[in-house]
Amino acid sequence: MDGFENAPLAAGEEMPALPGFWAAYLMWLSRTEEYDPVPAWFGVDGADADAACDALSDEDRWPVFRIPFGGGHTAVVLGCTIPDDPGTEYFITHPAWGQHGHLATVGGHQAGPGLSWRELTHIARTPDLNAPGVHAEYARLLLLLPALGDRGTPEDAALLLGDAPAHAGVPATPAPHLAEALLADHPLWEPAEWAFPAASPLSGSREPFHGIAQCDGFMSPRCGTRLAQGITREQSDRPARALGTWPAE
Repeated sequence: MDGFENAPLAAGEEMPALPGFWAAYLMWLSRTEEYDPVPAWFGVDGADADAACDALSDEDRWPVFRIPFGGGHTAVVLGCTIPDDPGTEYFITHPAWGQHGHLATVGGHQAGPGLSWRELTHIARTPDLNAPGVHAEYARLLLLLPALGDRGTPEDAALLLGDAPAHAGVPATPAPHLAEALLADHPLWEPAEWAFPAASPLSGSREPFHGIAQCDGFMSPRCGTRLAQGITREQSDRPARALGTWPAE
């Protein structure tokens, strides 16, 4: 994998089946001024959550979660279990690219947001069943949720999460509160506006490029007109369609 050739990468697609996985993965994101979540919110006890945390933080096995979607693209969640500086990377890859497209980083060197609400839900709902990785909609949605940051997230987004919390083992009683907490203010960055960049008069183009959406968050890697540096216009157009932000041909 580009940039991580010497890292001890290990497929992580089976890890969401661990009893305490979602508590270990999402509890930090659901902590707000009003909510102080506990493992029981996720239907597990502290021992389950601790065991899943240990698995996620194994320095000898960096978990990789592949989330394949349209056009041969794959969203990747990578746990970088570096001693004293752990973090999680979110990016998009394609076989034709020379490097990955950076979405977000959660950790000591955080960068984000990396996805709009429309992109997040579209990726979750459009799995490429012919490619290896996570295909269940609820798991795709929850794995990518920490990269979300969109001022335009609908007011009923907690309802739109649907049965994702239930599939993750969350009991019925705390599920609505947990959904609200997960979509509350992100602890690492502010919600951002997402828009399409206008054509530059210096480029000679008279038409705006309605491809990859651009983020106005100052901490976001998504501030350019290309998802990844060095890819062609055509290679940038394709993920725009795959992300659901540009009509298919």
